[in-house]
Amino acid sequence: MTKSAATHARLSLAFSPCPNDTFMFDAMVHRRIDTEGLQFDVHLADVEALNHAALHHTYDITKLSYHAYAYATAHYAMLPAGSALGFGNGPLLVSARPLRDDELAAARVAIAGRYTTSVALLKAAFPQVTDLRETLFSNIEQMVLRGDADAGVLIHEGRFTYAQKGLRLIADLGARWEAKTRQPIPLGGIAMRRTHPAALQQTVARVLRRSIEYALAHPDAGAAFVREHAQEMDEQVIKQHISLYVNRYSLDLGDDGLKAVHYFLKQISVK
Repeated sequence: MTKSAATHARLSLAFSPCPNDTFMFDAMVHRRIDTEGLQFDVHLADVEALNHAALHHTYDITKLSYHAYAYATAHYAMLPAGSALGFGNGPLLVSARPLRDDELAAARVAIAGRYTTSVALLKAAFPQVTDLRETLFSNIEQMVLRGDADAGVLIHEGRFTYAQKGLRLIADLGARWEAKTRQPIPLGGIAMRRTHPAALQQTVARVLRRSIEYALAHPDAGAAFVREHAQEMDEQVIKQHISLYVNRYSLDLGDDGLKAVHYFLKQISVK
């Protein structure tokens, strides 16, 4: 597909309202960069809703967890740009009171969704945990504080706010994975339906990388878009979130990023 042919492509694009996603996509959504003629119908949703949509191959381009990607590889190809990979940014298992490892077998654990990467990492670290309670990621802290769950797996902004809300860390699930693999944690990525020609997939990847490069060079340009959708409105938390999840792997997975993804997909159980 040539650039002129891509000019006529209108694609559905779905990503989460989390600051790292809105930060990366702002420039292409609001046409601050050359989109090479591509037009986008934008849909924002919680990552687990996006995971379920990917299993039904709903959108042309979508954010999804790498755990969900293991179930969707027949229909989606991961793009080299847009991923959340890295060190020190994995999910956290927290509780309102101390919990020993042997108590976790009977614990009710709040999760952000069964297809999130956080659940795969939880099962890798604590296979004895079986009582999983699904809820929206932003509800997990309060669910644990109310006693509706004995523990919770925090993703996104929760890792920056749990301590001040009175929760305590049981385990850094990402750190456990890193210690085991010595590789970055594959959290989520941007995938495109395989029914689209390879040339169009390459165009989208190129435009997305351009959008991320623009955001990094002009970090205030999309600030209003990021704030509009952020669950945690504290400016410092938003900045921490973006700096943690948008990094060199977001621009391009590269060989080591691909290695980490392939290892992760081989290790997790797909049923």
